Amino acid sequence: MPEIDPTEHDIAELGPKIKDIDDEQELEEMLAMEKGGEGRAPVITLIEDRLEKVGGEDEDADPSEADLTDMTIADIANMIRDVEDIEVLRDILEREKEGKDRKGAKSQLEKKINNLEEDDEDREEVEYVPPEEKHPDLKHPTADKLYVEGTVDGEYRDMWVYCETQQGELLDVSREMLGKTRELMDGYNDDYDEDEDVIAVLIGDGVDDLTEECLAYGADRVVYHDDEQLTRFQHAPYTEIFCHMCRDWEADWRDYHEPRYTVFPATNNGRDLSALVQGELDSGLASDCSGLYIESADISNPAKTGRPGETKTFEKILHMKRPDFSGFEYSTILCIDKPHRDFHPQGASVIPGSFEIPEAEPEPEGEVVEHDLDLPEEWFQTTVTEYDQLDEGVDLTGHDVIVAMGRGIDRVDPTKGIELGLELTDQFEDAGFGLSRGVITASYEFGGHVEQYITEERQIGESGQVVEPELYIAAGISGAVQHKVGMDESDTIVAINTDPEADIRDFSDYFIEGDLFEVLPRLTEALAEGKLGAAIAEASDD
Repeated sequence: MPEIDPTEHDIAELGPKIKDIDDEQELEEMLAMEKGGEGRAPVITLIEDRLEKVGGEDEDADPSEADLTDMTIADIANMIRDVEDIEVLRDILEREKEGKDRKGAKSQLEKKINNLEEDDEDREEVEYVPPEEKHPDLKHPTADKLYVEGTVDGEYRDMWVYCETQQGELLDVSREMLGKTRELMDGYNDDYDEDEDVIAVLIGDGVDDLTEECLAYGADRVVYHDDEQLTRFQHAPYTEIFCHMCRDWEADWRDYHEPRYTVFPATNNGRDLSALVQGELDSGLASDCSGLYIESADISNPAKTGRPGETKTFEKILHMKRPDFSGFEYSTILCIDKPHRDFHPQGASVIPGSFEIPEAEPEPEGEVVEHDLDLPEEWFQTTVTEYDQLDEGVDLTGHDVIVAMGRGIDRVDPTKGIELGLELTDQFEDAGFGLSRGVITASYEFGGHVEQYITEERQIGESGQVVEPELYIAAGISGAVQHKVGMDESDTIVAINTDPEADIRDFSDYFIEGDLFEVLPRLTEALAEGKLGAAIAEASDD
């Protein structure tokens, strides 16, 4: 019996799981289970593709003797991938023409033969022409930048972490990043016999009070710039200060050109700052990452290796994993140097909630360094003269319970729907109130007393916050994959929806088919009476 029953998963869930299965028998059993169940064509194709790949890995057929009639076009393409003998390839091509004579197979063979014939024996290095010579008439928008085109074979060290603050405290995501980067750099130093550091960066007003906390959560050194002008995040000063700290500042301990790695929180401000800093440093950025690890990478792209047909191993590469295609797949982003151009620092922004918050070191050791730089007036061209502030913050990642509202609030009255959600939230000791993207982007008119809760900062999902509460109550949310990415790691998910076929039913622990305007008041009443579990069990069709 296979560990994974495909009939219990949708294709979005199966994709990542099936990639780790290398047992042909287990895959055969899964295929039989799917064919004997719903028989979903995409799932069958997914399993068959994996079977084909696993089976192909075990085969070591001699290309000159292989029976082409039993092989698919993909089999032939995989078989000739490492064949460098043109005569063998020509023989295979002739046998294909005499046999099935498939256009796709012949195309693969002819392309391989042409590539080998065109390659010089020594595989000459790609000629490099500087941009200003290659395009003399091009007025490049960054032509006036001091660091355009970056450096070549520069000196890079350390992992720099921007620690965002709010109301005089570190955000949880800052603690998460410090713990993760401590883990990464400990492994890095062991693997490469180096002695590089985690550098925490604090910018703001009153941040000098947070330096010891940064050390406690994993930093070796904390660099901070404290100025009352920096009370609120502003693009120009924050970008200039960060870049000066890590590139232009002549500090005794910073004996390198730029950091090796930079990590930022994927918050509203963190997303802005990460893009601005990495652009100023002429490097790349992998945004909204949920996983990070450091290892080597084998690359054959001639734009990176400098020689067509050559594979080169790049060391010390930060692999940055992020959700793609609305959460159906995950991509791993690499920021790799190329000939005549370094791409450092390798930069990532991290989705809040992606990593565990480590235990704080009670007596941390490390160095605290104050950054000194005059801040010109032109960096502060915007002044906030008036603002409203909620009594509570909008960091949803640390709550035991989340109540989230979706577009089902428009069945009766959007304002009333939000009121019911807030009333239910208030019944819990530690609960946060969230929204689906549909509520935020819709053109609902809300009463003034609830309007303050309709903000992007409360959005849960791919482009919002990622939460993992003990209890997640989703009211009027259909369960699109964009929302699922932000909450499917919750311990218990209770969904309320009038549509019995709503996607969220597939990944809920309890599904209540009903109108949120009728169900939420019952749940609120049950909570007040201490009978929530019984009310959910009674209402759920599970």
